[in-house]
Amino acid sequence: MRAAESLDRVRVLNSEEMEHTVRRIAYEILDKYGDRSMAFVGIHTRGVVFADRVYQVVSEKNSCLSKGTLDITLYRDDQDNLGAAAAVKSSAIPFDVQGSFIILFDDVLYTGRTVRAAIDELIDYGRPARIELAVLIDRGNRELPICPNYTGRYVRTEARERVRVRFRETDSEDAVYLLREGAEE
Repeated sequence: MRAAESLDRVRVLNSEEMEHTVRRIAYEILDKYGDRSMAFVGIHTRGVVFADRVYQVVSEKNSCLSKGTLDITLYRDDQDNLGAAAAVKSSAIPFDVQGSFIILFDDVLYTGRTVRAAIDELIDYGRPARIELAVLIDRGNRELPICPNYTGRYVRTEARERVRVRFRETDSEDAVYLLREGAEE
């Protein structure tokens, strides 16, 4: 067992595996769409970082890309549970959503409720031609019928477990951890 791991905290991806996963997803997108015009939209906070990393790889071969960010806080169906401490970030969609091909990025897909909120917000900007979903980690246990088009890794979890994605841009390391109930982050 690695030094950073215990029975309550297991590393799912290390830095090199994350980089490989980002590149694989980028190449899947390129293989499917080539130089087609598209927009990458990341869900705050770590979905934005994930989208930026894939964007960097895809933009080397496709110059017809746009980027945007979404803060879905006001679109969530559990706002009562967030309390007054919920920090609202700004959404930035600097392209015309109407008729656009959009790939939505999130770090972890669990119940599907975050993605539903993001789609609701995107549609308030216009009617895209298509929305696809890219996630770094799919942990199963969906409550809504949402399925990713691009998945970095599938990690089957239980409700009492958590998946914690850490990016150096936001957390000073690149790693994904599975945290069991009571584990320290």
